[in-house]
Amino acid sequence: MFSLLTAMAAYSGFTLYQNENVRQRQKEDLIELSKIKYGLLNVDEWKRLIAGIISKKIDEIELTDANREVARSRISSFLHTTIADLEKRYYEEKSKSVMGMIQGSVTSLTGIFDKIKADIPVFTNQILEFIDNEKNKEVVRQYLIEKMESYAAGTFSEMDYSGVHAILATYEVADKHMAVEMLARNIGEMEAQSGTFAVLLLVAALLTVFLLLTGKKLTNPEYLLAILFSLVLLSVGIALPMIEIDARITAMSFHLLGETITFSDQVLYYKSKSIWEVITLMVSQGRIDLWLVGALVFTFSVFFPVLKLVCSILFLYVEKFKKSGFIRFVVFNTAKWSMADVMVISIFMAYIGFDGILSEQLRQMEGLTRSIDLLTTNHSRLLFGFYSFTLFVLVSLLITQKLHNRERTPARQ
Repeated sequence: MFSLLTAMAAYSGFTLYQNENVRQRQKEDLIELSKIKYGLLNVDEWKRLIAGIISKKIDEIELTDANREVARSRISSFLHTTIADLEKRYYEEKSKSVMGMIQGSVTSLTGIFDKIKADIPVFTNQILEFIDNEKNKEVVRQYLIEKMESYAAGTFSEMDYSGVHAILATYEVADKHMAVEMLARNIGEMEAQSGTFAVLLLVAALLTVFLLLTGKKLTNPEYLLAILFSLVLLSVGIALPMIEIDARITAMSFHLLGETITFSDQVLYYKSKSIWEVITLMVSQGRIDLWLVGALVFTFSVFFPVLKLVCSILFLYVEKFKKSGFIRFVVFNTAKWSMADVMVISIFMAYIGFDGILSEQLRQMEGLTRSIDLLTTNHSRLLFGFYSFTLFVLVSLLITQKLHNRERTPARQ
């Protein structure tokens, strides 16, 4: 029975690892394409939206002697509103960093936006002269768009789309929307497949726990298979991500100049790491404090558990090691030192903390908006790496207790 459960666990764990590697890469690509910097905070996206509004408003204008002053007022109001929106978003963007605040202060001192606003009457008269001729509507449209792009180019930094272009080239798709749809579909299919193998591994783990609890006496080969089974759980727990922190704006809509502007699926924050990825990330930073933390995580979550499993096998099959104080200490006494159970609880508490913080911040964001329809969501969740590591802790403790009971039995007889 143990051999079947171990084989099933090994196959399921390996398949989960392969699927997760592909899923995680595609999920990170999907997150990159969905980041808020390419949507709500993207000046190019705003230029596209405003250009559409300009085109529509120009098509709606019909100049006559009776409505010329009305047209003048509407054009002037439109330019004031558009420039004011650009100015507001500019200062909001710059307020997010110290360098941005300095740039914003310089912009405020030089009065760039005030100069632009002061020229609005001139722009308005130029527009009216063009509009007098019906054939010049297209010229007016292009003129406004070019002016807007000129102001934006002189005000906002250019967006770096190299990441987006690399993703489009990787998946050989024409645009971002097609890539998002394809990646979302692929990720859904892979998660369904992984779910099947995760259930198989979970069932195998529960059956192993049941056998360890109910089996009166196990043979050395059965102990060996149980140890190998726990090694599979440990490997999956270390290699697969444990937590996925995901906060996003699902939908946001508001009215600008009588037109509805909508942004959807804007990722605010995303992070998903496995234990091994955390270790390698900390060690690779080159900072002594992070290196020490990475070394501690490696020691307590990888080295001690693996050492204990190896020593357990030596204790079972090599006679001279059964009397070794070091081997007996590692097998029977390192559970309190490995801190595996503490780590699982810490990860769980971190998840609860992040989940609560993100949920509260997103609720506050919704409460701050009065004229905007805003729906925020927290997609944070525990992933299978957490459950696999938890199951490893349980199976490992049961094996240790079983071996300990076996060693104590002859002494009582």
